[in-house]
Amino acid sequence: MIGITVLGSTGSIGVNTLDVIAQHPEQYRAVALTANRNVERLFEQCVAHLPDYAVMSDVAAAEQLQKKIQAAGIETEVLAGADGLENVAVLPQCEQVMAAIVGAAGLLPTLAAAQAGKRVLLANKEALVMSGHLFMDAVREYGAELLPIDSEHNAIFQCMPERFNGLENGGIEQILLTGSGGPFLAVDPAELVNVTPDQACAHPNWVMGRKISVDSATMMNKGLELIEACWLFAAPPEKIQIVVHPQSIIHSMVEYVDGSVLAQMGSPDMRIPIAHSMAWPQRMSSGVERLNLFDVARLDFERPDDARFPCLRLARIVAEQGGTAAAILNAANEIAVEAFLDEALGFMDISRVIEATLADVSAQTAASLEVVLQADAVAREVAQSHVERLKLT
Repeated sequence: MIGITVLGSTGSIGVNTLDVIAQHPEQYRAVALTANRNVERLFEQCVAHLPDYAVMSDVAAAEQLQKKIQAAGIETEVLAGADGLENVAVLPQCEQVMAAIVGAAGLLPTLAAAQAGKRVLLANKEALVMSGHLFMDAVREYGAELLPIDSEHNAIFQCMPERFNGLENGGIEQILLTGSGGPFLAVDPAELVNVTPDQACAHPNWVMGRKISVDSATMMNKGLELIEACWLFAAPPEKIQIVVHPQSIIHSMVEYVDGSVLAQMGSPDMRIPIAHSMAWPQRMSSGVERLNLFDVARLDFERPDDARFPCLRLARIVAEQGGTAAAILNAANEIAVEAFLDEALGFMDISRVIEATLADVSAQTAASLEVVLQADAVAREVAQSHVERLKLT
């Protein structure tokens, strides 16, 4: 029986992970579940999966959950805060950790899982984006396994040689990282100033949380994935090409020096990469509806438009710059997206806040976790000041 800690179990990735676990009760068990403030959803999951531990990031929410757990007579221990998250990421009865907490909040528990030598199922791209070589060094030093959950990175992983040892050694010319283009692919850029949060969150192919849905609409999600792919596959930014593919059927491709292009295809359902990473190097059923190419009928591809997606341009600049620049980018994006979802900022102002923050906060060598976290904190303050400035105009 393989024990799994699900960091962020109430989000879309967490829910899909628990669905896959439930399909294979003889092989997998949810050892610990965590959430931020969603007491009702986490309580329902505890009733269904009976984990050893449940963690709420918010202390008041943990107290509410504790009362509900006791009243239900469930033998699940409730923990709270950042320490609780890190504790369940290193449990001895846990072999795998699904890292699905959205944003920078997922960095420390995900890093703790790597330092404990766990199989880390990485859905929290921000952890790797922020800490870069520090995270990869921890994976190597402590003998952890790092398997990507983002559909694109999982697809690239599946298209790589079995014993991957760098692009050149594998005969790889470039990585083709696909993205749907989100809900505004065909909208005139001039009209994007009036976009509402609900419109930005209405993704045409994927069911996701609101923050990541906005990132998809700005294509910052693809920018963060570009940075993540550089670390995962030891690839320089110029070896990664972004390809807009509206159907989300080809999840990414790898081009080899002989002209071959390998593509991983499947229905746009996150249970595919989740099941793949949980069972790797074996395969197991995911419960996903089979891909019917006759229904798909056509596959389209185009280059991303910088005028429509300025966040993608900023992310590529940061990927080339290195150091703490990615942590600054990520922090500014989180602040700007939160302000947009609160209707305090316009959609096109998101990129303006990020660009202004990158200009104001100098990037440094990411020599330690403390340096990265300091850059994150400073960037949040600066980004918030730019949000306040734009709110007044």
